[in-house]
Amino acid sequence: MKTICFYFQIHQPFRLKRYRFFDIGNDHYYYDDFQNEEIMHRITERCYLPANRTILDMIKTSGGKFKVAYSISGTALEQMEIYSPELIDSFKELAATGNVEFLTETYSHSLSSLGDPEEFKAEVKKHREKIAALFGVKPKVLRNTELIYSDEISDMVTQMGFKGMLTEGAKHILGWKSPNYVYSSAAHPQLKLLLKNDRFSEDLSLRFSDYSWSEYPLTADKYMSWIANTPESEQIINLFMNYDVLGALNTAESGIFEFLKALPRFAAEKGISFSMPSEVFALLKPVDSISVPYAISWVDEEKDCSSWLGNVLQKEAFSKINAISERVHLVTDRRIQQDWTYLQSSDHFYYMNTKHGGEKGFSPYDNPYDAFNNYMNVLSDFVDRVNAQFPANIENEELNSLLTTINNQGKEIEQLHRELEKYKKKAVTKTAAKN
Repeated sequence: MKTICFYFQIHQPFRLKRYRFFDIGNDHYYYDDFQNEEIMHRITERCYLPANRTILDMIKTSGGKFKVAYSISGTALEQMEIYSPELIDSFKELAATGNVEFLTETYSHSLSSLGDPEEFKAEVKKHREKIAALFGVKPKVLRNTELIYSDEISDMVTQMGFKGMLTEGAKHILGWKSPNYVYSSAAHPQLKLLLKNDRFSEDLSLRFSDYSWSEYPLTADKYMSWIANTPESEQIINLFMNYDVLGALNTAESGIFEFLKALPRFAAEKGISFSMPSEVFALLKPVDSISVPYAISWVDEEKDCSSWLGNVLQKEAFSKINAISERVHLVTDRRIQQDWTYLQSSDHFYYMNTKHGGEKGFSPYDNPYDAFNNYMNVLSDFVDRVNAQFPANIENEELNSLLTTINNQGKEIEQLHRELEKYKKKAVTKTAAKN
């Protein structure tokens, strides 16, 4: 029996305001609050809330047979809490059905898995804690930023105790193999992998509203027939996409919500079920392992990471922020820690992308060079703030040694205070006994 695994990505970065060279050292607030609020309100109204209501209705009308998975970045969750708290309530209602699985990812939707292993682990831990605090569940499956994956990343994921992960079914990795099975990591066979089915995912994310597509209009009946006609041995169809597909990239007028509502009925007619990633990993065994020596993602035709780290601008910015990672991790200032998290978001590097002729797309900047200059100005101010706490002329190892000594001394003082209190209580007890 075939099963469909629906997974949606939800992410919003904290977009930066116009930050000029002369602001460095004078202005330590970096964010465009107006733009962040306006975008969150707009996407909540057009996409997130209508999609949540649709999926809740699908779960109820299907008798609990429809299931879905989400990964919501920590920065998106924070903006929901600030600007659209009703959205958090809506996701809690979905979570209460038991038919929704929340996956974990990097808190800020960052590229830390490509350059900073300690930051990657810290962000995943922070994100798991955020999901647990909001929805009362502990994620079991990891989905890295933009489905980025490699053998090296599987090392870190396995060390963190995960047994399953989602990634892209890239043709140059799979070759003749089909993405419609469970696979395992070649580096760590105990780590199971679900791979995105590009064709069926992009029928919704790219082609659903395309009038020039030969299969337009796409109906639920036709779509489920295509899935049912895949080879009988193929066990699972992984439909991975951005949540924006529902209501934003495909507007409500396109019929996307009606299409979605009809899927469970036609799936049932063809004997197709719906499953969450953890259920798939629990029920199905890997048919083979895949080796991914160089990082892949679900973006562009190349399915690599060049959209974020493909030019000198992006590499320079990424190198500069990674260079101060160790110092930032020593800082206890909450504002610095918060800014560090927000500056990690992969969007800042994507805006510097020159692959598509500098087309604007989702970027708030006029061109990639403006994006680079703005980010580097902000980063310069941020680095100055970090250096003000830990001067740049002190080596990281020396700082670590000094902080370790200070922490140890603090613990010794606490221990001595506890012992002193204990002796005081004994002295009081003895005095009382003599009297």
